[in-house]
Amino acid sequence: MNKINLMKRAYENIVNAHYILVVTHKSPDVDTISSGLALSNFFSEQKIKHKVFNISSILPRELNFLSKFEKISNTLPKFFDLIVYVDCANKQRVGIEFDMEIQSISIDHHQSNSNFASINILDDSKGSTAEVIYSFFKENRMMISKNTAECLYSGIYDDSLAFTTPRTDADTFLAISDLLKTNIDVSYISEQLYKRESLSKFKTISKIMNTLDLFCEGKVATVHLDPLWIKETGVDVSECDDIVDRVLNIGVVQIVAYFRVMNEHTRVSLRSKENIDVSQIAGVFEGGGHQNAAGLSIDSSNIEESKIKVVQAIRDYISH
Repeated sequence: MNKINLMKRAYENIVNAHYILVVTHKSPDVDTISSGLALSNFFSEQKIKHKVFNISSILPRELNFLSKFEKISNTLPKFFDLIVYVDCANKQRVGIEFDMEIQSISIDHHQSNSNFASINILDDSKGSTAEVIYSFFKENRMMISKNTAECLYSGIYDDSLAFTTPRTDADTFLAISDLLKTNIDVSYISEQLYKRESLSKFKTISKIMNTLDLFCEGKVATVHLDPLWIKETGVDVSECDDIVDRVLNIGVVQIVAYFRVMNEHTRVSLRSKENIDVSQIAGVFEGGGHQNAAGLSIDSSNIEESKIKVVQAIRDYISH
């Protein structure tokens, strides 16, 4: 079935559902949350019963300006007859097992989509799941309100690193042009996303930078967040996630790995320049992502041990 027919079939399932569970991935980023909220705002406006679910109790604080953010829950409803996964490339990224008998839709832009849903809407040419959801809205002639447009713009803008990634194309800017017709304030959105950093974050960032290690003649960099610093500064773990992009700004560095402990696991974010495909490195640990941005999780709370494993995987990738 082609993509257009999949989108139309998915929309039919949505309007015929009694209660929809919108699932966002664990260790949530801007794209998964804003994509989920884009759907939530539309569902609310159309009186469609639903809940946005995330397994984590810690959500990206910078997104609390988006409509319906406060409604996101880590508690499952007693009943739902349709699951809509957003930005969840595979079951592992969801963080919870659901009954396979329940009808489900997956909307994503990751190449590692494993077809675990009943209907899979995958467009790996897009730079964000938010952009795929925009196409879903347009194909089904769904109304995009100002609140929904703010969510979609946030996801597209953030996951494209302010329209600088290789997948940013003419269609991306056509989507943004259309979203601007709802009178969203892009200056306000940018300020909410990037200009509300806490003092605790700045105190923690300096500690993280002091952990900088270089490998492979400086081409590979690692940094980590010590769990003790979270208690010392009061920082939210997700607040410091952009450190990986800051380290990548170092001229000689081509690959960055950022380590932090979450729920007794070591979460690792990978970033790269040019044609270095860090999604292949993440795949060694059943992680996933894109060519220049990927993530993985290691079943250990020992950062140093995890670092040894990941650095070795990077070395192996480089040597081949």
